[in-house]
Amino acid sequence: MEFTTFNDMLRRAAWRLPDHEFIYWSDRVRSITYAQGEQLSGQAAGALAALGVVKGDRVGIFAHNGLDYVIAMFGAWKLGAISAHISVLQKENLTYFINDSTPKVLIYTGDMHEVISRIREQNLGVQHFICFDGPRDFAHGWSDLLQAAPPPPAVRVSDLDAAHLSYTSGSSGPSKGALLAHGYTARATHTIAERLNLSSADISLGVTSLSSSFHLVANLLPGVHRAMSIGVRKDWDPQAAWQEMDDRGVTFFAGNPLVLGDLLKLSREKGAKPRALTRCISGGAPLPPAVKLAFCDEFDVHIVESYGQSELGGFVALGYPRKEPQSRFYAIGPALPDRETIVADEQCREVPVGQPGELLIRNNVMVGYWNMPEKTESVLKDGWLHTGDMGVMDEEGYFTLLGRWSERIIIQGRVVFPRYMEEALLRHPAVHYSGVIAKPHQVLGQIPLAIVELYPGQSVTPAQLLEHCRAILGAEDSPADLLIIEKMPMTPTGKIGKQELIRLYGS
Repeated sequence: MEFTTFNDMLRRAAWRLPDHEFIYWSDRVRSITYAQGEQLSGQAAGALAALGVVKGDRVGIFAHNGLDYVIAMFGAWKLGAISAHISVLQKENLTYFINDSTPKVLIYTGDMHEVISRIREQNLGVQHFICFDGPRDFAHGWSDLLQAAPPPPAVRVSDLDAAHLSYTSGSSGPSKGALLAHGYTARATHTIAERLNLSSADISLGVTSLSSSFHLVANLLPGVHRAMSIGVRKDWDPQAAWQEMDDRGVTFFAGNPLVLGDLLKLSREKGAKPRALTRCISGGAPLPPAVKLAFCDEFDVHIVESYGQSELGGFVALGYPRKEPQSRFYAIGPALPDRETIVADEQCREVPVGQPGELLIRNNVMVGYWNMPEKTESVLKDGWLHTGDMGVMDEEGYFTLLGRWSERIIIQGRVVFPRYMEEALLRHPAVHYSGVIAKPHQVLGQIPLAIVELYPGQSVTPAQLLEHCRAILGAEDSPADLLIIEKMPMTPTGKIGKQELIRLYGS
């Protein structure tokens, strides 16, 4: 296999197209070539090695998106170290992630210095702190370290060696660190690049956090496989991002349903899409069908909806960047060829086509949960990863996701899943977010309770939204009650915080 580690991927891209743009950093209007990326990541490896980082050590990265973030990851990977990606949105829970990953070195952005200062006082075992934005009282400056870096040591890194800790979103419980190896994720992202028909002529923009597995496997790593010009951006600003995409000639955009909805809204207002955009990939949460259809019909842009988990280092299923027949237009897509996927019953037996069951995956999955052997054993059984997600597969092998098994609602013995109700509510022009949870009921056992956040300036009553949903799904498959709230709780990866909704409204 040509690409066995992330290091091989970057080295090969730099060998093929050394002068081609590698990373474009929107916030600083700064870019580097693939040859420069290979050189800088080597300097980063030398700098980290000088601080005592060796193979197997964790290098924590607690930072906003940026060029330096990418170089730090590749620098750690060249040493065989494990990058531990911690979202800046987890600053209140940083102690948990430090205790869990036990990094030897923690790299951060300057705006997080006060948070890091408090962590340092707790003596959690971090030996060195590095600030991307220059030296601080106790922290090394990133640029200074790179300039003074000795040559990196020669370290043999294989496809079976661990590469990074990918923390789960925490949407259905405490965040867990999925330990992912180089080879599995390299192969997975190679198949993703193939499925998306990416090439070095493509120019991308990714706006979700590099701390999330979605950005790595949807934008960065497939882009390296194809030696693309890869765009990263700190914050989602629809106007600025649309203009950047138009100016740079972005052909491929990676984002979650929220930003895709914003991009559609703005494109409609302008009467045009960003000029070169041809395809997008969506992930992190179910994509409203109306958004997918509108991009295709109004702007000839194909949105590929992904389905994956932090435990995979890739996707279970992924569509093609083309318009599918109506019968499977809203399906996620077929499985990718780097792993085997089945729909199974509670006895792990594959169910017939069209019947719902749990999605099980074999081959090319995580090594396990970091420091959680019991949790690992609970999801990795007889070689199969139990995703906890329910879905169906059609006769063409296309998967449609129904929802988490833990989120099912049982109404007098009948099992329903929230997804179709949530999507129906999102079809109302006033609804920005929708989440449906189970609420206990003395007679029926449980009833579906819908919780929505409206777009700013919009006004609609719960009764009107329920009627809208019943007109689409019928009364039996619609929510029994509905609440409108001011702000939807979200996880750091951009998913609706279902556990928080259950805590607040599910009793």
